[in-house]
Amino acid sequence: MTPRLRSFLTFLALVSACAVARGATYEQWLTYPGGDGPGKGKRIVLIAADQEYRSEESMPMMAKVLSTHHGFDCTVLFAVNDKGEVDPTMPVYPEKGKVFKEHHIPGLEHLATADLVIFFPRLLTLPMAERELIVKYVDSGRPIISIRTGNHGFHAALPYKINGKQVRWGEDVLGGSFMSHHGNWQADSTRGIIVAEQKDHPILSGVSDIWGKSDVYRTYKEGTSLPTNCTALVWGQPLLGRNHDDPPNPKLEPLPVAWFKHWQTSDGKKARVFHTTMGSAHDLQSAGLRRMIINAAYWGMGMESAISPTRSVDIVGTYQPRESGFNYQKLGVVPKPVSAYK
Repeated sequence: MTPRLRSFLTFLALVSACAVARGATYEQWLTYPGGDGPGKGKRIVLIAADQEYRSEESMPMMAKVLSTHHGFDCTVLFAVNDKGEVDPTMPVYPEKGKVFKEHHIPGLEHLATADLVIFFPRLLTLPMAERELIVKYVDSGRPIISIRTGNHGFHAALPYKINGKQVRWGEDVLGGSFMSHHGNWQADSTRGIIVAEQKDHPILSGVSDIWGKSDVYRTYKEGTSLPTNCTALVWGQPLLGRNHDDPPNPKLEPLPVAWFKHWQTSDGKKARVFHTTMGSAHDLQSAGLRRMIINAAYWGMGMESAISPTRSVDIVGTYQPRESGFNYQKLGVVPKPVSAYK
């Protein structure tokens, strides 16, 4: 081998190594090919983009469950900072003396080929082009699942009007938006109570023992109820504490924490919609909650006949999520590359 050839091969090796390093550092989303299961050939996109409930940890976990045990191809998209890092610490409101930066979700073009999207954003201000990609999906008639802060997912309004009227993401599309914490934030937990009249609904097949450390959201004014086009599946009873067997708070009534509805698009299509106001990363340690959301995915895609009350919803690998909250330094929440959440 001549010195010149050796130098050229060394150069090619260095270029290749740099390319690999760049790919590892700037991976923009995660993909999980589906194994064997009823979902084979169907694609689910999960959007992890909140700053409080550790969706950056829970959505990859759910994608692994959906792909490994149920056969769905899954893609997880994240909100990232200007370095391309998953960054749950980005502000959602302008801060005095600081330049406010828009949020960014790489890969929203994947929504065009999705059979279902699971939304978990919180108060995002996205570039108009990204909002338009979301609206295109929402107005397509394809199914929608929203988790926890998903009902107040966008601070800047989506460019979505029907018959000249602005469509409200939470109130109109999902059937309710966050109004207040019903009880004590980060002090209560929630016991899910299945609505007796809906116990045979496909979304509740095999579902039991729903419990989570997050508190109950109020999504409608006191003295009113869910919109008439929403059907409650599970009521959330606030507990006096954050342990599974804590007693109910006698001063706080249960409120709906899971429901379904249909969203009528601009051209009259009807999209199946499921929303749960539970769903922190710790809540999703509950097998009952995971099963309900997975059943809702089948139902949303019109695959009710494929729902099995015994098909595994077990967590794949290890899952030890951080606590919810905004005390990022104490919780160890820092910007990380997308690859860190595989």
